[in-house]
Amino acid sequence: MTGYLVFEIRRILRDAKFLLFAVALPVGLYLLMADRFIDQGAPAAYVMGGVAAFGAVKTALDVGARTAVERGIGWQRQLRLTPLSGGGYLLAKASVAMVVALPPVAGVSLVAALVSGVHLSAGGWALAVLGVWAGAVPFALLGLLIGQFATAQNLQAYQGAVVLVLSFVGGLFIPVSTFPQALATVAKVLPSYWLAQVGHATAPGQAALVLALYTLVLGAAVAARYRLGTARA
Repeated sequence: MTGYLVFEIRRILRDAKFLLFAVALPVGLYLLMADRFIDQGAPAAYVMGGVAAFGAVKTALDVGARTAVERGIGWQRQLRLTPLSGGGYLLAKASVAMVVALPPVAGVSLVAALVSGVHLSAGGWALAVLGVWAGAVPFALLGLLIGQFATAQNLQAYQGAVVLVLSFVGGLFIPVSTFPQALATVAKVLPSYWLAQVGHATAPGQAALVLALYTLVLGAAVAARYRLGTARA
């Protein structure tokens, strides 16, 4: 598995366009949103937390979901002929998603500090960067799950719809407190809402427990779906 993990990390790091977009999109969104929301009284650190969470969600999910393309071209079938186990393959993919999820979180935080003058304690920065990054695990697994259902042809539609719901309904850009009651109730069911709580330093302990539960459920779902696909093959 170690050799395959190194191979996957090297492969994703060679995709310069994807890495650039993964960092540039959330950083650009922060720069666009910061002045507007700060003018309306929102602290820059609050905006930073939501946009950093968006960067982690989108990047981790996108990397995991790319397995749909590999499945479509028969790469997963080829790997089943090697000593690499199914669990090793999935773990390697999730690990790569987490590696790539860190730069956008760090990038948004760095820009917020340099441009908007965000000042946090050492613990605050650890929560804003490492806490949000660690909370991206269930989204990497969600991406893997999408990759086991989607095809190369409809993958973008699945990804776009899921990211849209997680971002806007989950409250990464707009405070859930401004939502109608029914929509706010739905928002609090989504894992992105709880990742935003980590980014906003609001009840991070409870958020960590909820995200851990999502990790267990999604991990089991990914493993079950992969085993089903293997049996059919």
